[in-house]
Amino acid sequence: MELQNVPAIITGGASGLGEGAARILAAAGAKVVLLDLQIEKAEKLAAELGGLAIQCNVSDAESAKQALAQSLEALGPCGIAVSCAGIGTAGRILGKDGPMDLDVFSKTINVNLIGTFNILRLAAEQMQQRTPNADGERGIVINTASIAAFEGQIGQAAYSASKGGVVAMTLPAARELARFGIRVNTIAPGLFKTPMMEGMPQDVQDALAAGLPFPPRLGHPEEFGQLVKHMVENPIMNGETVRLDSAVRLQPK
Repeated sequence: MELQNVPAIITGGASGLGEGAARILAAAGAKVVLLDLQIEKAEKLAAELGGLAIQCNVSDAESAKQALAQSLEALGPCGIAVSCAGIGTAGRILGKDGPMDLDVFSKTINVNLIGTFNILRLAAEQMQQRTPNADGERGIVINTASIAAFEGQIGQAAYSASKGGVVAMTLPAARELARFGIRVNTIAPGLFKTPMMEGMPQDVQDALAAGLPFPPRLGHPEEFGQLVKHMVENPIMNGETVRLDSAVRLQPK
């Protein structure tokens, strides 16, 4: 699929993996739309990239609906949607103070899984309005999971469940939306240099990086963006979840 002048919605686009994807797609000629709760950061980056920033809570149906409607009015139907918005939670099912608070589990599912599905359904509605290319393609949705979907560590039950759900819906979504010429893929990142990671002490970051087989360093958000770009441009990559993790396999803890 061509990138030039195609509206590309990116959730969590103000920082981290979303910013990395936004920079790569904008450089390739896409019209990036950054959806984020951190509207000031999103506006600053959008101004730099010549894009559009819209405040959005992906887990709220009305917020997402209004955000995509605003994007549609400004740029026309999106052809690319990249979901990077998410939260990282940690907590044991049975901790020192008893069982995990169910609200913690619910919030993680609501943001990471339901929020991803929310954007998927709304973006697909816009994509079906686009004129198909020679292959009959109208758009592509790229979701973000995690290697924790496959090797969740102790304390990651909620997070792993949310990301595992993203992986599980990839193939059925791709199969269903194929008749509209819409592809669906997922990226499962490993350890990346994101704001969440940078909030950890440097010695912790160094220890995590040392455990990566190769390269023994944290991934850069732009490297995530490079895979996003490849997925957009490779027309037969569909229904796939791709690990981007330097060959690491998480241990129990």
